[in-house]
Amino acid sequence: MNKIKWCLKAKNGLELIKPNEDLTKAYLKKAENSLRAAATLKDNKDWEISSSYYTMYFSLYAILMKIGIKCEIHSCTISFMHHFLNKYFTDEEIELIEKSQKARIDTQYYSDRNISDELYKRMINNTALFLAKCKEILNKINEDSIQKIRDDLEKV
Repeated sequence: MNKIKWCLKAKNGLELIKPNEDLTKAYLKKAENSLRAAATLKDNKDWEISSSYYTMYFSLYAILMKIGIKCEIHSCTISFMHHFLNKYFTDEEIELIEKSQKARIDTQYYSDRNISDELYKRMINNTALFLAKCKEILNKINEDSIQKIRDDLEKV
């Protein structure tokens, strides 16, 4: 929870806002666009990794918008997922987005860091499933669940 406390205090970190259905839909659209981009980038590993990560990130962020959580720090968004959305996501799904974020950073900012073929294939094979899972969560999550998550965050 130390990371969550830090994220709540950090500039552009976790912040409670009014839930926003329009932004939820907008981030889902961004996720779908990123997924389409990844499909057109075959044989361009760096950009395929980046597009796959952003598909997952934007679909996760759509859930935050539905709950009413704003955050501009990706690691804080993922920490929020780990601590407050773990009833919706498996440990493997949380680990996938964590490793995908690192892979995206490594390929985007460093030319000497290699991404394993295993992680690359795992990302490519699971990105669409991650988006589908987020859409399922968005359809399932109710006002009581949203309020409990908001209340739990305020208690940190």
